[in-house]
Amino acid sequence: MVDKPRVVLGVSGGIAAYKACELLRRFSESGHDVHVVPTASALHFVGAATWSALSGNPVSTEVWDRVEEVPHVRIGQHADLVVVAPATADMLAKAAHGLADDLLTNTLLTARCPVVFAPAMHTEMWEHPATQENVATLRRRGAVVVEPAVGRLTGADTGKGRLPDPVEIFEVCRRVLARGVQAPDLQGRHVVVSAGGTREPLDPVRFLGNRSSGKQGYALARTAAARGARVTLIAANTALPDPAGVDVVPVGTAVQLREAVLKAAADADAVVMAAAVADFRPAVYVAGKIKKKDDQEPAPVALVRNPDILAEISAERARPAQIVVGFAAETDDVLANGRAKLARKGCDLLVVNEVGERRTFGSEENEAVVLGADGSETPVPHGPKEALADVVWDLVAARLG
Repeated sequence: MVDKPRVVLGVSGGIAAYKACELLRRFSESGHDVHVVPTASALHFVGAATWSALSGNPVSTEVWDRVEEVPHVRIGQHADLVVVAPATADMLAKAAHGLADDLLTNTLLTARCPVVFAPAMHTEMWEHPATQENVATLRRRGAVVVEPAVGRLTGADTGKGRLPDPVEIFEVCRRVLARGVQAPDLQGRHVVVSAGGTREPLDPVRFLGNRSSGKQGYALARTAAARGARVTLIAANTALPDPAGVDVVPVGTAVQLREAVLKAAADADAVVMAAAVADFRPAVYVAGKIKKKDDQEPAPVALVRNPDILAEISAERARPAQIVVGFAAETDDVLANGRAKLARKGCDLLVVNEVGERRTFGSEENEAVVLGADGSETPVPHGPKEALADVVWDLVAARLG
């Protein structure tokens, strides 16, 4: 029998504690052995019976429960992953300063496995210098602290501090578990990823577009967040949930995408252009819907070139050591066209894949070759798009040093 991955789900005392039930369900249904360790405050929001029923394991909050098993040491020692969701400002402070006044904080001190914190609190608490210093301390020690989401908070307040979607927290944890005890090699780095496909309007109801779903770009964003990076995702016309811990900037057209990328890239260590950017746009935008006339053929649509964003950011790096990665979607002579594009664009890496109506676009899987400006060639076999994303970040991390 194969042992189930052992996950400790820490729950601290915030209103978002109820959302941790969904996170627990995701872990349990995907074959993980989950032990929930709530704080005493968390039990004011969700009772111990709920955690025990959902996890199938006993729940305790005190170091004095089942003392003969030495739980304050054993739970952390045996874990493959510890995730704290929600992590309140108080919990982040205790973890950063090594306090151990209950079972969860003791567990954090004894854990030698990867640790993920998913903060949730009011905006003012998240932005307070004390909280930011505590977060920086935890990240410096190797913990993954995902950025909170922006949205409705307790009461009428809205802002940054909302617990990310539990499904997306689970995805981060899954990627962290897959990497094991490796240090988050993108910790302290800011990366920019573009995803999706631009749409160039012809009239109020029609546009020129493409089949890109954005799934590869989102896989790149999720994977970078799980490896500790601060991630800005420029999303063009996608219908995907925001990845946990990622700042998402929605755009529509190629011109809008260019503006967003240039702004985000100003302090970025790496820029990965995974979006399918339209090469052309209609020369004229018609303010009213173009009508079909039965006795006339439609007028030709004149096109003009869109800006070449990849070539622009490759030629004019915002930072001297910035790494730029491009994507090439080809339908024939894939490698030959890819090598020519790599030389033409001037980027450091180019991910080349074959696309078509039933290939890559909208799929959960991908197959590619990553070409390097240094002459390297890294094939990535057919598999999940997250596997390709990990290979890309491996190559980027090596070049960032």
